[in-house]
Amino acid sequence: MKTRTLGPNALEVSAIGLGCMTMTGGYSGRPDRAGMIDLLHSAVELGVTLFDTAEIYGPHLNEELVGEALAGLRDTVTIATKFAAHIDPVTGQATGRMLRPDEVAGAVDGSLRRLGLDSIDLYYQHRVNPDYPIEEFAGAVRDLIEAGKVKAYGMSEASAATIRRAHAVQPVTAVQSEYSLWWRRPEEGVLDACRELGIGFVPFSPLGKGFLTGTITASTAFDQGNDLRASIPRFGTEALEQNITLVDGVRAIAAAKGATPGQVALAWLLSREPWIVPIPGTTKLHRLEENLAAADIELSTDEADRLAALSDSVEIHGGRYPDFLEVQTNL
Repeated sequence: MKTRTLGPNALEVSAIGLGCMTMTGGYSGRPDRAGMIDLLHSAVELGVTLFDTAEIYGPHLNEELVGEALAGLRDTVTIATKFAAHIDPVTGQATGRMLRPDEVAGAVDGSLRRLGLDSIDLYYQHRVNPDYPIEEFAGAVRDLIEAGKVKAYGMSEASAATIRRAHAVQPVTAVQSEYSLWWRRPEEGVLDACRELGIGFVPFSPLGKGFLTGTITASTAFDQGNDLRASIPRFGTEALEQNITLVDGVRAIAAAKGATPGQVALAWLLSREPWIVPIPGTTKLHRLEENLAAADIELSTDEADRLAALSDSVEIHGGRYPDFLEVQTNL
């Protein structure tokens, strides 16, 4: 597996990481735990070194899974996790409010315990809390770095202005936000800020929550009780009928290269900047192998430009989140 570096402290990771969120639910019923541990072991064997989780996934279940699966591999993997939501210590459920800066230290202790770590390689602020200056959160993470509990600071779905303010207090190693051929808002300032400040960028949902794999059609039904895509406007039937045009175009370019649409979508992200490291998620070994093979696909400048032009030409219908989630981003 090729490697890339993130941020001013040159954190070296595999060119494609693994998003672990759906391994404890999200797109379907909860996957078999033993099977997911085997999949995480397979990812390590295939060369993945960047593993992404978060306290809110479960809550806690995902960190516990990752911690168990990667125990004993501390020297060969990079584990990233995130804080933001307040989670009731008794019920283990999110309370509906965001953490205050003074609560970050308690959150990191919980993550360290569940992950079985002495220090977290990359600690992301999952969402910006607009009720407190970002400088206070950056300072809180700086204190954790000085205490040896965290090695690097990350941010997620933050605006360019907020990233700059946080970086002035504690250098940011990576920004993680949604980015793909069907969601390109990071190009509106965030990637410029990362380039200027030497920050790495980690796209989540780089395959559009499965859309860019070409396996979703206008007739695809999503489980209302278990699949978060059932609540996402752009996965509605009428929206998919319009949005599928984008996948058709990606499929044509992929066929000419002897690749899958998903591989081409990932290769396009890799071609954008050498400091971009996508983290597609999966619960299936053959999809993991398919995704990782994208690191070896070289797009010509013309192919990359054609994909960007295709993305520009297709009007995507429907929001990428329900409104109540979208307002928590780009702050």
